[in-house]
Amino acid sequence: MTMTMKRIAVATMLAFTTAMVAPAATFAAAQGQTPAKAASLTVPIVGTGGGGTFNGTFQLQRFASQNGTLTAVGILSGTVTDAAGAVSSIIKTVALPAAVADATCDILHLDLGPLHLNLLGLEIDLSRVVLDITAQAGAGNLLGNLLCGVANLLNDPNGLARILNQILGALLG
Repeated sequence: MTMTMKRIAVATMLAFTTAMVAPAATFAAAQGQTPAKAASLTVPIVGTGGGGTFNGTFQLQRFASQNGTLTAVGILSGTVTDAAGAVSSIIKTVALPAAVADATCDILHLDLGPLHLNLLGLEIDLSRVVLDITAQAGAGNLLGNLLCGVANLLNDPNGLARILNQILGALLG
C-alpha cells in the first residue's frame, strides 16, 4: 500500500469515527437558535489515529440508501499530518452511516385527567392516570421487536433518505 493510500485510509477512518459525534454536537448546539440559510451543510472533523492527525471538513451532499442502510454522502476534505510531520491534502467522496440509535419505540401515551362519576348514587373518583407503553427492541425481545416493527412500518431507508434529501434541499435551497 502506498503512503498516499495509507493517508487516505487513515483520513477515512478518522472521518468515520469522528463524523458520528460532530453532527450530533453541532445539531444540539444549534437547537433553540433560528437557523440561517446556508450554502452547504459542513461539519468540521478533527482527529488523531494511526500515528497521524486529520484536520478537515465533511460537506453533506445528500442522503442515500445503500444495502438497506441509510447513509450520508458527501465530500471529505482536509489535511493529514503523519508522525514525521509530512502533510498531505485529501479530497474524497465518502458515504458515512447515518442512523438513529434508539432501541425503543413509543407505542402508547395515555394521559387521563381526574374523573368523577355519579351513577345513580354510586360515586366513582379516579385520580389522574398516565400510562406510557414503550417497546424495547433487541435480541430476545420478541414482543418488543414485533411492536417496534409495526410502529416503524413506514421507516423504509429509501423513503427516509428521500425525506431527508427534501429537508436538506429546503435548508440549502
